[in-house]
This record gives sequence, C-alpha cells and structure tokens, in this order.
Amino acid sequence: MKEQKRKLRRSGAKIMASLILLLGSLAYIMILAVVNGSIGFICAMGVTVFGAVGVAKALGEAVAMSYGLIIGLAVGCGVLRGLLRYLEQYSNHFIAFKLLAVLRDKIFCALRILCPAKLESKQKGSIIAMITSDIETLEVFYAHTVSPICIAVIVSTAVFLFVGFVSSWYLALVAVVGYFMIGIVVPMISSGRLKASGVKYRAEFASFNAYFLDSIKGIKDIVLNNAGYERETEVDRRSELLLKETKKMKHNTTRAAAATELTVSLFIIATLAVGIVLVHFDMLSIGKMIIGVVAVFGSFGPVIAISALPGNLTQTFASGDRVLNLLAEKPAVTEVKNGADIDYENLNVSDLSFGYDGQTQVLSDIKMHAEKGEIIGIAGESGCGKSTFLKLLLRFWQKNGGEIAYNGIDIDRVNTESLLDNVTMVSQTTYLFDETIEDNLRIAKPNATQEELETACRLASVHDFIMTLPNGYKTQVGALGDNLSAGEKQRIGLARAFLKGSELILLDEPTSNVDSINEGIILKALKEQKRKKSIILVSHRESTMAIADRIYRVENGAMTEVKA
Repeated sequence: MKEQKRKLRRSGAKIMASLILLLGSLAYIMILAVVNGSIGFICAMGVTVFGAVGVAKALGEAVAMSYGLIIGLAVGCGVLRGLLRYLEQYSNHFIAFKLLAVLRDKIFCALRILCPAKLESKQKGSIIAMITSDIETLEVFYAHTVSPICIAVIVSTAVFLFVGFVSSWYLALVAVVGYFMIGIVVPMISSGRLKASGVKYRAEFASFNAYFLDSIKGIKDIVLNNAGYERETEVDRRSELLLKETKKMKHNTTRAAAATELTVSLFIIATLAVGIVLVHFDMLSIGKMIIGVVAVFGSFGPVIAISALPGNLTQTFASGDRVLNLLAEKPAVTEVKNGADIDYENLNVSDLSFGYDGQTQVLSDIKMHAEKGEIIGIAGESGCGKSTFLKLLLRFWQKNGGEIAYNGIDIDRVNTESLLDNVTMVSQTTYLFDETIEDNLRIAKPNATQEELETACRLASVHDFIMTLPNGYKTQVGALGDNLSAGEKQRIGLARAFLKGSELILLDEPTSNVDSINEGIILKALKEQKRKKSIILVSHRESTMAIADRIYRVENGAMTEVKA
C-alpha cells in the first residue's frame, strides 16, 4: 500500500495542469476545438429542440416562427453539427499528434541528459513502454479529455439558461442537479476505485514489457542453460497477473459506466415528472414543458462524456505521471557549457572520493596522474571501483570531493563537449546499432575515409574478420548482432576509439573477451598508439598489465601505485 501511494505522488489535477501547460503555442487550436465542439453540440440539440418547438406550435403555443422556418432551422442545425464536429475532432487530433511528437522529442532529450548515469538503473523495456504505449495513452487526454470538459461546462450553462428563460427554472434546476451528479459526483466515486487499478495496470504492463524484452534478447542464453521452462513459467505468471489487472480495471470501468447510465435515466424520469407536475398545477404550459424537457433530455451527452473519463484517465494519469517524472528527473551531472576547452596533455587526480548514494564510499582519497605518451594500468578485484573511476574521469557521475584535473583545470570547469572530444572510453560491452558495420564505426568519426576505417580496424585486430563477412564493411549488423561474439563486438568498439582519435583513451577490460593471439595484436597496437596519446587500462589480466608504464591497484576503495 505504501509503495502504491509512493507511485501516486501527483494528484490527477496536478497531472492535468502539467499536461495542459505543455500545450504552449497550440492553446489557440484547443480553444478553437472547444468553440466548435460547444456550438456543434448545441446545433445537435437544436434538431430536437426545433422539433419540440414545432410540436408546441401545433399544440397552440404562441411561436413567432413559421413551420417552414422551424424545419429549415432543424435541418440547418443538423448540417452545421456535422461540419463543426469535423472541425472539433480535427483540431483535437491535430493538437494530440503534434504534442505526441513534441513529447517524444522531450523524452529523448531527457534520456540524453540523464544518460548514462541515471539510465543504468532503469529497465530498457520500461523506457520503451514509456515512449510507445505511455505516449499513445496521453493522446486520449489531449484529444478526448480537455475539450469535452470545457464543452460540458459551456453546453450545460447554455442549456440551464435556455430552459430557465424559455420553459421553467424548476426544470433548469433539475438539469443542473443532474449535471452535477453525472459529471462530478459519479466520476469522483468511480475514480477512487479506478485510480488504483489503472496505476497498477500500467505498472504491471511496463514490468511485463521489460521482462519479455529481456527474455527475447537473452533467448540464446536461456536455451543454452536449459532455462526455457522456468522462463516460460515466469512469463505466463506475469501475463496472468497483467490479465488479472486488466479484467479488474475493465470490471470497474463497466460498473462506472452502468452507474452513469442509471443516473442519467433517473434524471430523465425526474425531469419528465417535474414537467408533468408543473403542467398539472398550471405553472407551465404543455408546449413550453415539451420544449424544456426535450432540451434537458438532449443535453446529457457532454456530461456523460465527462463521467466516462475516469476509466480512461486512470491510465492517462498513470502514464502522464511516469512521463512527467522522467521529464522532471534531475541528471546526475549537468552539462558544462561556459567552462574551458582543453587539448589534453596530462591528467592529475588528487583526494578523489565518491559514493553512489553520497554516503557509502566506493572510492576515497584517490591519487593518480597520467602524462601523454604513457599507458597507465589499473588493477583490482571485481567490484572494487575500477570501472566507476573511469566513469568519473568522463564526469558521468559527480565526484563527492577532491579533484580531477585536465591540464590543471578541474573537470567541473571543463566544457562537456571538449571533455568528450579529448577523452573516450571503451567499456566491456559494446552496443552495435542495427546498421552496417561501417555506419557503426562512423559514430566515432562521421566523415572518416575508408582508409581511416580500415586502419582503425586493423589496430583493433578486427579488419580480417570484417572482410570475411558477406558484404565486408557494408554488412548489416542487424542480422549478425546476436551472432557476433563478445570479443568481435569489443574489438569493433576498440576500433571506434582508435578512429575517434581522442588524446586520452580509457579501456575497461579491452582484452577480456579475446584469445591470447588477438590480445597480443591489440596490446601491440596500444603500445604503438601511446606515442601520441595517453591510455588508461583497466584489466585483471597480468598479461595485459605487462604493457603498462605504471600500475595502480585499487583495494577497499583506495588506490596505490605499484611497480610495473
């Protein structure tokens, strides 16, 4: 229960207000949609109301209009209703799809700012669910929520005044009570039950998405470890759980719809009863009663639309809350734009400390230095903080204390773009995009020549392998991504680093997935590269550390220099 309350941090009103603020310059189109929708619904009512006026005239009511004019107005209202309905829906959906594109762009920008630090803790399947289903769910809000609420208020007010002045204020009062019950009371009662089930459904949907995506991506390992049955059982369990939440949500939505229909029926009966009583006591003529009752009967449409909103809004609010949470999330570090640009010469780290939660120290009192032309080795047991140290050198995380100085300038004062131009890192796992190998390499240097590509790949000992592929450098990775070994992917990542030409290269276990022959070729290439740049090498292999000019060992969060 506490977890559920934590997820429902924003109220529905706050989510709606935040989403409306995203309209920005598109607000005028929303206003146009509301105007068209309001006039259009009044025109739809006009068809039956003018019919009631004709009946009242036939019953002897003093109506100044002729039958021909009454019929003409009724037909005109019907035609105008169609045109205005089209304009209303066009405006609503134009805003919806325009804003969905804007939201996707905002989410991508937010993810770019949050990466890589904040995204390490987020499930990829959950992010995919956010930029697909969650964004699509918000279309309901922009196209079918904001406008209907405004239309309901405008139409209900117009009908109240029309019935009051033309027919009877008693009938108008019954209509207002009906609008209040159908448009406010019933939805409020329903939303209490629907809110929790809607949020839980979206959470289960995102969780299932993430688990299923992981299962597909890891299908080879599942088969190799004969874990298919266990994985299938868990997928079935999660699927049943999602189905259960879906049924619960649909059941609650159906009950809410039934409650709305029942309330509408009761107020139609109440309106007719009040009209009959007024006629019986000569407080209203039968003609005016018919006009008033028909107007009220036909006016419940907009408030019924509002009453139906909780069923959709529960999911919309859950999706909106997730999206707004992402947009509001603060990055681990902010980009430096007004600092200094550097041309790397040396790196000095002194008294560096860091902890992921700001309390439990991962690294403390770290001291090291590197000059251009050196290979620095960093050794230590798994989990001792070696990879974290490399990420701090790229300012993926904000250090808690101490100094990381490039050319004597602290990293917090170095422009982020300049830092990433001068420093690059090859991690243990290299991601390959669903493009050609050539395109994957050009990420590091878009304007690289074919000769530069091949030179970088030779240095990384991957050129010969690429040439064995059907189309060489033009081979699509998509069909081969899962067939490439970890070592081949790692060497392509290393080739990227060589191609980029950064002055400082950070290598996280660059030879962990290659055999001894390829390790020797890569280490030879690294040794040749050190003449022009610095290389900081993290590895647990003693053979890899053999090329280091100086070695630092990390133990218990502390780093000490040892003899190479």
